[in-house]
Amino acid sequence: MSGHGIMVMKGRVIMREITIGANDSGQRLDKFLTKRFKDMPKALMYKYIRTKYIKLNGKRCDIADRLSEGDVLTLYIKDEFFESKPDEYDFLKAPARIDIVYEDENIMLLNKKPGLLVHPDENYHFDSLIARVQHYLYDKGEYDPKEENSFAPALVNRIDRNTGGIVIAAKNAETLRIMNQKVKDREIDKFYLCVAVGKLKKKEGLLTGYLEKNENKNRVYISEKPTEDSKTIKTKYRVLAEKNGLSLCEVELLTGRTHQIRAHFSHIGHPLLGDGKYGINEINRKFGCKYQALYSYRLTFSFKTDSGVLSYLTGKTFTAPDVWFTEMFDNFRYELLN
Repeated sequence: MSGHGIMVMKGRVIMREITIGANDSGQRLDKFLTKRFKDMPKALMYKYIRTKYIKLNGKRCDIADRLSEGDVLTLYIKDEFFESKPDEYDFLKAPARIDIVYEDENIMLLNKKPGLLVHPDENYHFDSLIARVQHYLYDKGEYDPKEENSFAPALVNRIDRNTGGIVIAAKNAETLRIMNQKVKDREIDKFYLCVAVGKLKKKEGLLTGYLEKNENKNRVYISEKPTEDSKTIKTKYRVLAEKNGLSLCEVELLTGRTHQIRAHFSHIGHPLLGDGKYGINEINRKFGCKYQALYSYRLTFSFKTDSGVLSYLTGKTFTAPDVWFTEMFDNFRYELLN
């Protein structure tokens, strides 16, 4: 955690000390200051550093200096930048109710149900998965915004509002940094279950194509040939069960693009059941599906490079305890996948 001390007050200028905690260490000085003082213009921040109104361990510092735990920043800057932190936080307006697949001192794996946003949007501010996580950790005494300068518990991966599945949450900055790198390096294997409309001719295979995103429509388009703005996609699947003209499939994402599974299955003529954007509404209504039948049900930490404090997770697999649409297939036993 970090410490704050008011040393001298003169008019609207206050001299304070900030002691760098574990969640602030490893950052460049300018990155830390930008997060901590959101209303401070960058030009003014650089001027404060240049004129020694901001010092690191009592000495002149540079914007590129890396902060270490225990370092002390001395700041002689305008009081207005030290806004008092509120006693009430928006995340407390969200329920603290979450479905936990796994938890330890560094990480949480959460079973997000369809219908819940992972992050608040402009239309729905208070209830989201991240708000629930922060509320839960606040109640446990593992997160207190007043003790943090620049960190809040954060989600590592995202899932669409109407899709369910496992979401990774980082409890500290080091975990977040390592996990973000693992996602970037594709050292986390993610598997999905979905219900495709129709019977697939090939019961397993690798779908390849090119995906182009239209930001304005929040929609993607798949083609067989590359375009200037398209990205390659690879979607591996196998059919697990069939019933009533539907196919239950397990999917492994070899590339992770927006709406990839939904759009790719629609492109080959087998859209997902319940999908209002890429699917067939008549069939969705027939089966009474409110959400798309897609679930990120299993992940494996396949770490190949140094994973630091998270090395104990290497090779471990975690599975969501149930997936709502598997009950549609009476010739399939979900527990056999675990």
